[in-house]
Amino acid sequence: MRVLIIRHGESEADLLDVHEGRADFELTELGREQAERMAIWVKDNYKIDRIYASTLKRAKQTAIALSQEVGIPIEETEYLMEFNNGLIAGLSRKEAAQKYPEDLSLPIHESVYEMESLLEFRFRGDYILSKILSENNPDATVAIVSHGGMINQLYRSFLRLPVDSNIIFPTSDTGIHSWSFENNRRVILFANSTKHLIKMIC
Repeated sequence: MRVLIIRHGESEADLLDVHEGRADFELTELGREQAERMAIWVKDNYKIDRIYASTLKRAKQTAIALSQEVGIPIEETEYLMEFNNGLIAGLSRKEAAQKYPEDLSLPIHESVYEMESLLEFRFRGDYILSKILSENNPDATVAIVSHGGMINQLYRSFLRLPVDSNIIFPTSDTGIHSWSFENNRRVILFANSTKHLIKMIC
């Protein structure tokens, strides 16, 4: 099975420099163009069988661009939503730091400020990856449109890393990650490709 993990395009929160998380911002004009270019590139290089997407607007709008290009409906799931950052969602970084200082000593099963715990976040990644793998044929190509934080959880699940792993997997606006599952082998074919954006940069 081939799995393409795709981050959403630039959102309005990126321009405002606020904590996004569960704050439900839409794509910017640039973000919509990034999504359109991503969709064309994916169509030119893969035959997509299914599309899964977060229900948050920025991911859903990115997935819609792909859906329209390849002619496959979107299957929305809350399991692919970004980290539930509770009371800091939508706040400026300065205001959040003052009102809700980070507590690095928390055990992985605990949380503060109405957030989900690290353990709960990882569980969502484990659950949705297992579900997607189990309900698709071995020769299928599946696209997952999500968020930077959740993509990191999917990577940790894919690589069977510890819940509290401090290994980070960067992903750009509409960055594409390609994985292969075959005969119990898990292979990262490429990570955070933005080839589809080259013409925009030049």
